[in-house]
Amino acid sequence: MEKIKLLLVEDEPDLVLILKDTLTQEGFSVRTAHNGIDGLRLFREETPHVIVADVMMPQMDGFEMVRHIRLENAHIPVLFLTARTAVDDVVKGFEMGANDFLRKPFGIRELIVRLRALVERAPKPTSPQADNYRIGSYQFYPTTQELRHLPSGHTALLSFRECSILRHLCSRRREIVSMQTLLLDVWGDDSFYNQKSLHVFITKLRHKLSRDTSVRIVNARGLGYKLLDERDTQDSFGEET
Repeated sequence: MEKIKLLLVEDEPDLVLILKDTLTQEGFSVRTAHNGIDGLRLFREETPHVIVADVMMPQMDGFEMVRHIRLENAHIPVLFLTARTAVDDVVKGFEMGANDFLRKPFGIRELIVRLRALVERAPKPTSPQADNYRIGSYQFYPTTQELRHLPSGHTALLSFRECSILRHLCSRRREIVSMQTLLLDVWGDDSFYNQKSLHVFITKLRHKLSRDTSVRIVNARGLGYKLLDERDTQDSFGEET
């Protein structure tokens, strides 16, 4: 069986030694970096299966490192280790593209279980999606995470998760995309907490599409979400909530 290649980006030397030793014994192949700049370099050189990163680091913090990574790879699982507990920090991490958080201090056994689950659930890489999508008076560019309102020229830069959700809705236009599909493909987990988070991101996308009143993201209660424009008004099920 191929070893799980893990990139550990952490600036606490003692913690790095403990984690590398333990994870190696558990069958992981571990490479380490002590700041976001070196972590980004090793990500490009090594193509790991999973990344564990601290948030607060010198030179480049974990959030910024993952933002760069998500521009190149939408699928690699990322788990943040953090001493920060503010809800805004967690939300920001998920917006940057994190799959999971583990607060310090933590149990190493819990870390190992979470890492193996993330790798197991990670979607298989596919060929790059080069298509752009027309949404009413908007043009959506998934590769650059941009949503452009053509009449005004206003361009909104989407977060990783906003982009992933909108791509799902666009690729299945006039179909219901189930909540479970979105949660498993975008978050890697369909927990209750992530269901609440999905609703927050849907609200953000509705706001960014609000310049065109003919475009709607509707909630098919108990099922999922569907992207509609004025040509789809015959579909009246569901309510925006």
